[in-house]
Amino acid sequence: MTAKVLWTTGGGSGMGAAGAVAAARDGWTVVLSGRRADRLEQVAATIRAAGGTADVLPVDVADADAVRTARDTVLERHGRLDGLLLAAGLNTPRRRWDDQSLDQVRAVLDTNLTAVVTVVDAALPALRATGGVVVVVSSYAGWSFQPGAGVAYSASKTALGSVVRTLNQQEAQHGVRATHLCPGDVATDFLDQRPVVPDAEARARMLQPEDVGRTVAFVLGAAPHVRIDELVLSPVAQH
Repeated sequence: MTAKVLWTTGGGSGMGAAGAVAAARDGWTVVLSGRRADRLEQVAATIRAAGGTADVLPVDVADADAVRTARDTVLERHGRLDGLLLAAGLNTPRRRWDDQSLDQVRAVLDTNLTAVVTVVDAALPALRATGGVVVVVSSYAGWSFQPGAGVAYSASKTALGSVVRTLNQQEAQHGVRATHLCPGDVATDFLDQRPVVPDAEARARMLQPEDVGRTVAFVLGAAPHVRIDELVLSPVAQH
């Protein structure tokens, strides 16, 4: 009950999984959430094999009632909540004005933006009690305009910057800190959602999930009086 507790969304793969593994290595108890229980169990097994502590809590972050129930479960099981790692994300190959689907636009906005607000809102009372830290995994497209990112994705990730700023401005009195984490191209399965999927050679030049995981651990490990408002990671090779 004394270890710091991190609740991770999008914890079954990619940057969410890598961040959870890195945090567990630093002694955090990690609660892994996402829609696919089998993927969450794989990440939990990796953490436990390395001597860390992981809990699996499947949830659809687009469902506000399910998020609140999951929040209650985290607190019942672990007694506290010290951090959020919000890494659930969605895009679509149909991302231009001339081919997008409004249903897909809503799905992207719901996953990338509304779900982040939903989880933070549910967790905030517990985070106030611990002076907690929130890491919002955004995108290069949330830091600067990226023409290929798409209408919905660009809008959702840009808006996360404002979510983080308002959280920091309004919750500093409680010691709550948030980071807008903006990585460039990362070699994860998320790339399969692009209209043209990068090949292995291109992926090798990109950031790797572990690079982002180490960055997440750095943010989580900052002293309570330190706030990292925004952090941008870029691969050296730009393409």
